[in-house]
Amino acid sequence: APPRAIISESPTKFSSPSKDSAMGTGPRLYVKITRDTLPRVKDKYPFLYLEHGRLAIDDSSVKWIDSDGNVVRIPIATICSLFLGPGTTVTHEAIKVLSAANCSVCWMGEDSLLFYAFGDSPTSDTKNFRFQMKAAANPTTRLSVAKRMFQDRFPGEDLTNRNLSDLRGMEGRRVKALYLEKATYYRVGWSGRSFVPNHFQLSSTTNQILTACNAALYGVTASVIHALGYSPHIGFVHTGSPLPFVYDISDLYKAEVSIDLAFALTRQLNGIYEREKVSDAFRQRVIDLDLLKRMTLDIPRILGKNE
Repeated sequence: APPRAIISESPTKFSSPSKDSAMGTGPRLYVKITRDTLPRVKDKYPFLYLEHGRLAIDDSSVKWIDSDGNVVRIPIATICSLFLGPGTTVTHEAIKVLSAANCSVCWMGEDSLLFYAFGDSPTSDTKNFRFQMKAAANPTTRLSVAKRMFQDRFPGEDLTNRNLSDLRGMEGRRVKALYLEKATYYRVGWSGRSFVPNHFQLSSTTNQILTACNAALYGVTASVIHALGYSPHIGFVHTGSPLPFVYDISDLYKAEVSIDLAFALTRQLNGIYEREKVSDAFRQRVIDLDLLKRMTLDIPRILGKNE
């Protein structure tokens, strides 16, 4: 079991903390969280998805109280991110403790289908952010970073004289071919990628799973980017969107995580979307691929920090 950053046993049902404890003036039972005691990003559990309940502080820990009044103690120091779905509330004190533990918070749509917002936790310094900004501000280094993002996807391809427009076109063709390849391999019908906002059920099962997995992948990626001290808003291939660097980095893994899983699950589930099975399978795929560790190694390499 992962180490915990909290002590003392908690009650099985939620009871409001005292006024002094809630205001932070009474005795606290937390083990002081420091950079030395926190697990590294690559060693954390990727995420937990929560909906229809309350995230709060009760006695000595961060607690999740569901709609039936059941209480679950959450070892936040060992979790990369909490995904909050519909019907959730969170207290100010809980957010403060989550921030201290470097456990990010993402606000998601039902079943992690949409990625709405991300709670930005402050990092110890801005060294990595400044490096990212310099690389993005210079057209030459920006193109070099973009080429490194594509080099792994096009092994053996000479990208020397390619510009960003060329790279985007190559990627579009590659993804379309990949969809057809996976559809053939898993023997699943496929008529193209489609998603209509607010009409999730109108999409095919494969498209539904793709949408859910991509949104969850954005949440995991955003958590790692923030934890490493980079910015999700400074992209290299994607531009004009709220989280271009999140989309840049997520695209490195979609083939293995979202696309392959979507077609495999469509076959396993006999074409019927089942939210719990999709969420469990996605989480397990992230763990099996050791995705958090890979991101912590890939992001600096792609930005050229190892040169």
